[in-house]
Amino acid sequence: MSDVRHVLVLPDREAAQEAAEVLRERFGLEEEPRLVRDALAGEDDAEDAQWLVVLRDESERLDPAELDAFAGEWDGWREEP
Repeated sequence: MSDVRHVLVLPDREAAQEAAEVLRERFGLEEEPRLVRDALAGEDDAEDAQWLVVLRDESERLDPAELDAFAGEWDGWREEP
């Protein structure tokens, strides 16, 4: 079994939380997406942080293009591995 992960980069915590909720429903995820705060280099202010939504996709059934379009709904993008 491979350890495939997708990382969606979103502009703030609220967007990441909303996206994680919708992701489970829209894509039928079995596992809860993981939210990770990604502070920008040299910035201490929480307002200057991006949020990552990390999805495990061991069966490789998620379409990267669909995930990229999905992240775009929250002004984000899918990070290429």
